[in-house]
Amino acid sequence: MNEIILDIKNLVINYETDDGCVRAVNGLDLQLGKKKTLGLVGETGAGKTTTALSILNLVPNPPGVIRDGVIMLDGDNVLEKSPKELERMRGNDVAMIFQDPMTALNPVMTIGEQIAESILLHENISEEGAMERAKEMLKMVGISESRACDYPHQFSGGMRQRVVIAIALACNPKLLIADEPTTALDVTIQAQVLELMKGLIRQYEMSMLLITHDLGVVAEICDEVAVIYSGKVVEKGTADEIFNQTRHPYTEGLFNSMPNLKKRGEELEPIQGMMPDPMNLPEGCSFAERCPYVSERCQQVQPELKPNGDTHFVACLAYEDKNFKLRRYQDAGK
Repeated sequence: MNEIILDIKNLVINYETDDGCVRAVNGLDLQLGKKKTLGLVGETGAGKTTTALSILNLVPNPPGVIRDGVIMLDGDNVLEKSPKELERMRGNDVAMIFQDPMTALNPVMTIGEQIAESILLHENISEEGAMERAKEMLKMVGISESRACDYPHQFSGGMRQRVVIAIALACNPKLLIADEPTTALDVTIQAQVLELMKGLIRQYEMSMLLITHDLGVVAEICDEVAVIYSGKVVEKGTADEIFNQTRHPYTEGLFNSMPNLKKRGEELEPIQGMMPDPMNLPEGCSFAERCPYVSERCQQVQPELKPNGDTHFVACLAYEDKNFKLRRYQDAGK
């Protein structure tokens, strides 16, 4: 068992609004080992970004309230840290790459100043020294140091994302959180950014939590995968287990909705229906209304995350039936 850098237990986060209580994260459990990359996969609204923000204790309050749970980062409980301790932690121990690099960057500061600002905040270094480090970071992500005096609007989308990566890695954090880091980029630039991130993770020997809805990105970069639905992990395991030994109907639905080169000409199978209203979650399994294997018991009882081997876990009442088999394996004869 690898040493654990991130350990989240029974995390509960609500957004309390005038219209009612939005139950965004509902008893989420998650672990990430040192020097490992974990993909957090799910639809929009599943609670992925809220979970990421909670690791930095940045859930906007109000309306967000962390009702329960423990978030241990390298042995320290993030939720018990003082504001000054959180300032030291953010950027130094854990850093985040946000989804839209244009909104993450300050439009009236040069790129070099923004990278140097992060270094000055966490290290005892002169402004000149910080700027030199900033230029080194730009070179590391494949941007000429001569562009340190340029502004964000002078960069393309892919280059802005590289700048955001440089800022995140400026102080060599133990954990990198990447929230949909390639969503706004075209396919060619996506591949370049992913290759860059893979190389930097190996170079810095850091851990990464990758938040995405793109299973292709997960296959490219992740060691482990956790599938999240309605604020709870419904299946987690190694990348090989999730891709080749799928156990949860929702995970199966995600794979069936993707194009498959082996099934050219066949129609995609979208997951029917919509995610349940987080202000009015059902009594039983949150996926029951969309599940092709649903039983009466599924609508009454919430499934617990149970082991299926040493590293594979699944929360599904249907799977507890020994004769149960997903259609993707029935069709394949497995």
